[in-house]
Amino acid sequence: MANIDSSYGLRPISRQGSSVSSTGMTEYRIAAGNTNPIFHGMAVIPLATGVIDDLQAAAGGNVSIVGVFGGCEFVSASTGKPTWSNFWPGSGADANHPVKAFVYDDPNQLFQIATSNVVAGQNTEAEVRTSVFANIAFATGNSGSTATGLSSATADLNTVAATNTLALRIMGIQDDAGNSDFTVAGIPLIVRINNHFNAPTGSIAAATVSTTGV
Repeated sequence: MANIDSSYGLRPISRQGSSVSSTGMTEYRIAAGNTNPIFHGMAVIPLATGVIDDLQAAAGGNVSIVGVFGGCEFVSASTGKPTWSNFWPGSGADANHPVKAFVYDDPNQLFQIATSNVVAGQNTEAEVRTSVFANIAFATGNSGSTATGLSSATADLNTVAATNTLALRIMGIQDDAGNSDFTVAGIPLIVRINNHFNAPTGSIAAATVSTTGV
């Protein structure tokens, strides 16, 4: 039976360890002049100008990830009213008001992500489990759907390696009856973010978008 879900980005599920798991979010800013759509469930990076932006590299790149985008609030340029959206559309905000972004930014946050593929020798749960504690790159990390607002980020099983510069670390396999076919794409991995900005080794990116209306 094929898996129900094929891509949905990074879906917060719990927090690593035995502490309280609130899957809470922190408020950041998006530049009103930023034309890059930022989708719900997309990993985001911090810029030197004090705002966040999309991942900018499908496989994760080398820039620290500050967290995962959960939605935004802005004043509509057309209606003048506060607007909530589960994704940043890349336009439509009144530049006289801030674009507030909400991000799952706990470095110990765990997420579920679907795989983009299957690989030889990884076609059962037991075989895929041998990749737990290894690292994995995004197959695609910086795209999504403007119809649903959801990120299309998935993880590439071909990239599984001990290399800790890959974007994600595999921590387990989600028990999900609707996505339990290990012979097709959509295997639900439990991951956490490597190279998290809120970890001691986090780094910041140079500004690559307009900061108009921050």
